[in-house]
Amino acid sequence: MKVATIRAQSLSKQYPGARGVVALSEITVDIPAGRFVSILGPSGCGKSTFLRCVAGLEDITAGELLVNEAEVHSPPHGIGMVFQRDALLEWRTIRKNIVLPVEFAKKRPVDYAEKVDYLLDLVGLSDFGRCYPRELSGGMRQRAAICRALVDDPGLLLMDEPFGALDAFTRDQMNFELQRIWMETKNTVLFVTHGISEAVYLADVVMVLSPRPGRLMETITVDLPRPRPLAVRETLDFGHYTSHIRGLFDQMSVTG
Repeated sequence: MKVATIRAQSLSKQYPGARGVVALSEITVDIPAGRFVSILGPSGCGKSTFLRCVAGLEDITAGELLVNEAEVHSPPHGIGMVFQRDALLEWRTIRKNIVLPVEFAKKRPVDYAEKVDYLLDLVGLSDFGRCYPRELSGGMRQRAAICRALVDDPGLLLMDEPFGALDAFTRDQMNFELQRIWMETKNTVLFVTHGISEAVYLADVVMVLSPRPGRLMETITVDLPRPRPLAVRETLDFGHYTSHIRGLFDQMSVTG
């Protein structure tokens, strides 16, 4: 697995059409390999657009975007994606859902049987591999979606509000589990969220974007030891980070 580096230099994205909406403007950021980066900002600020540009699903309008020192014009090799909706195929078992990226890559699913076992164990779903998605709770389905994203050892994991539809208790559990999974895989993660506490809890670095057109207001390094228990959110150090980010939102006249 080659862990991804990401570099954006004066990146801008404008959608075509009569309105010509500018989604992102002059984004410059360097993300070293193995970092967990949260992307935070108000609705419509271009968080998901930036993720889609990195994934090669959207073309940038100006500037430069490199993944592993190569310009992005199509999906880079070695990426996994997790969305807010798990998008599991209801007619396939969990195991067969997990190996979908392997099939798309025209590889043999049988060669990944041990990897699927490992991932199911990693997320606490060892007893559910032969179940169908309808038999799982929302949190369990998202764990399966994470397994699917990780099955082919991506060096870059892109996550677009993956826990947004979950209840608060399940979301806390998934935050803790995601941290544990990332500490084992050590890939590069871009994680889009609306939650300030979630962003700080998970990240090494938080990117805060302004309202549209999204500009990079600040990158904040989160210097909290890992593994982080959920109780870290009650500490003064954690509160300093969240208060600072809320202050940035206040500057934007956005309620954080």
